[in-house]
Amino acid sequence: MRRLAGVTAAAFFDLDRTLVPGASGPAFSRALRQVGVLPERAIPGEGAVYKLFDLIGETLPSMFLARQAARAAKGWRVQQVREAGELAAEELDGAVPGFARLAVAQHRAEGRKVVVATTSPIDLVRPLAEVLGADELIATTYGVRNGCYDGTIDGRFVWGPGKLGAVRDWAAVNGVAVEESWAYSDSFYDFPLLNAVGTPIVVNPDPRLRLLAAARRWPVVHFDVPQRVPKVVGIEPQMVAQAIGRSPLFPWVHWDIDGTDNIPLTGPAILVANHRSYFDPLAVGRTVSEIHRPVRFLSKKEVLEAPVVGLLVASFGTIPVDRGSGSDEPLLAAAKALEAGEVVALMPQGTIPRGRALYDPELKGRWGAARLATLSKAPVVPIGLWGTEAVWPRNRRYPDVLALGHPPVVRVRVGPPVELKYRSVDADTKRIMTAIRALLPPEAEVVREPTAEEIARAMPAGHSGDADGETGRRPGSD
Repeated sequence: MRRLAGVTAAAFFDLDRTLVPGASGPAFSRALRQVGVLPERAIPGEGAVYKLFDLIGETLPSMFLARQAARAAKGWRVQQVREAGELAAEELDGAVPGFARLAVAQHRAEGRKVVVATTSPIDLVRPLAEVLGADELIATTYGVRNGCYDGTIDGRFVWGPGKLGAVRDWAAVNGVAVEESWAYSDSFYDFPLLNAVGTPIVVNPDPRLRLLAAARRWPVVHFDVPQRVPKVVGIEPQMVAQAIGRSPLFPWVHWDIDGTDNIPLTGPAILVANHRSYFDPLAVGRTVSEIHRPVRFLSKKEVLEAPVVGLLVASFGTIPVDRGSGSDEPLLAAAKALEAGEVVALMPQGTIPRGRALYDPELKGRWGAARLATLSKAPVVPIGLWGTEAVWPRNRRYPDVLALGHPPVVRVRVGPPVELKYRSVDADTKRIMTAIRALLPPEAEVVREPTAEEIARAMPAGHSGDADGETGRRPGSD
């Protein structure tokens, strides 16, 4: 769209179920009680109202109550409410998903004003908007007399058409073109604003907005997962897969997992593992499921382009790697995921060692993990895998799902973060591979000549070439 002379664009963000995952009301109520504005005992039914909002979003009854809140606030001292806003901001800031912060940062980097547009009272929300780095705040303003609220609304009730009106009022004063701007919201009742901007983004939509977004072909995102990851009733596919992996529905593997306390429960982390089988990503995912966190893998582009399987792998938030391109795009995408607080996993060997190379005690790694660590400064957590090749040998197109009476043991050991120097990716790569090697069982250190059968099992299906093979090319996984 052509930019009009003398005007700028802005990005308008709703608050509840958009910038924060659910209702901000509980945090505001706790803060108002803490400063003495509300009684210590909660209003009967208050918790149920917020839970319903978290589940289905805004309703006409809930918005009626929100409008009447100005009357309920009559006599409250403005200064106390502002203090409550400061307290609530500390709690709510910790709930803002990483990808929401990235969206805010990207708009600011691209020169757009970032504006929080919410129905909530302006005195409660302003501290949070400032913490989030918003340039402006558009919110419902209560009337004030002698330092106390007088029970009225000063100006528009910032909801539905009133929100669009308030945005247009602000835009006219600030030289912003609404039709060139962006808007983010979860609510069907924000349709007027979403329909008015040039780029509407639907976030965590309520049921009616989800249908409307499909009809209008508006993009749908969830700020707590990468853009390509869908969610159904608030759950992403990988978490369902992890639950299945922990259940008796996975009987053809006996798991021996230790050291998961070395994986951070929150915040970014880079998981690095040795590569022995096509089963390795599943083993890493099963390991991370012990702490109930999703993990984003770097994987070769061809896997994501495969029919059916590609859609499933993409739904897990997998980052594609085009080995022949030499592009830095995969590492930059992984760094962005880490900046959002995600866990990213990759196999530094790049591909499964072929033939005799699979039985070589020395692990030869590529530079991807070390460079990603240098870019992000996220902790690098090593994982030693052993026995995955018995579940899914490289010469098989499918894993062995018939070993129900004698399942192979998959041994997984997670070590403490690797101490890196960030001066040389080659030196840090050696440190990473040494840390992984130290987690393997003693038999991994035995130098021996593999049998012809073992060599054959370590070759790709239908491959009859060099049995010494390569150890990897790019920083992804097979």
